[in-house]
Amino acid sequence: MPLEVGLVGLAGAGKTTLFTALTGVPAGPYGKEHVGIAPIPDERLEPIAAVEGSAETTPATVKVVDPPGLSPPVLGELRRADALVAVLRAFGPEADPDHDLETIRLELVVADRDHVEKRLERVRTQAKSGDPQVRAEAAGLEQVLAHVEGGQPLDSYPDPLPPELEPLTTKPLIQVVNGDGGLDLKLEAELADLPTEDAAAFREGPGSFETVLSSLFESVGLLTFFTGGDKETRAWTLRQGETALDAAATIHTDIARGFIRCEVIQWRDLVEAGSRAEAARRGLQRLEGKEYVVQEGDVLHVRFNV
Repeated sequence: MPLEVGLVGLAGAGKTTLFTALTGVPAGPYGKEHVGIAPIPDERLEPIAAVEGSAETTPATVKVVDPPGLSPPVLGELRRADALVAVLRAFGPEADPDHDLETIRLELVVADRDHVEKRLERVRTQAKSGDPQVRAEAAGLEQVLAHVEGGQPLDSYPDPLPPELEPLTTKPLIQVVNGDGGLDLKLEAELADLPTEDAAAFREGPGSFETVLSSLFESVGLLTFFTGGDKETRAWTLRQGETALDAAATIHTDIARGFIRCEVIQWRDLVEAGSRAEAARRGLQRLEGKEYVVQEGDVLHVRFNV
């Protein structure tokens, strides 16, 4: 599953414009949810593919969800997102990005409050059976509800939260300023269909995706690893600290189930060596087990048997 990002913002801030800039997908009817896939540009893919003799390259991707508004039911659709991107208006009269951000944070707290309240109602009904575990969950949810009713986000809640809640206010919130001192999202949307080199000639700084991506990787704690062969060289995302077995599962569950060993080489070492055979001769390629912690830029070849 690709990384998932949810866009949030006040009306007219440019949220859907950012969606188009990231995905290249034109916005649909007003008031409807927009969903698209954004490829993650990576200049390392082509050099790796040249060494591997790959017929094509496939970048890692991000699923981008642009919901219609900030009501609690709408925001609830973002509970499975890995991170949220807040689009803040910095153009036109009375532009106030700080006020926009404060409003968005409050709406996220309200959505979490409604979500906790509904779950508490269900659990209270179940607790009438006398099950001590369910009664304990109800008591815990009452404390969580009191916290958010006080206007506090759940990332400041002092105790562990039930994993079923999937709170919005514990997710990384990345800020994108649209206008003065930030990005020109209208321009970025217009450049979305152009080749990367041509688009770069029209902008003064990094593009919208590069700006969002750098913050996203840092906030979520992501890294990129690669796989390569004669058919395809492909980039994948993984959370920092995850293992070779996690990487295998990201590629395919069958590969993880039949995991034997993993050949590992850093992408730069592979490119400089010119081939896997030469990299192995230089001692730059090694065999690792399923507990190996994957590093940024690793090129992996998983040996498996299903």
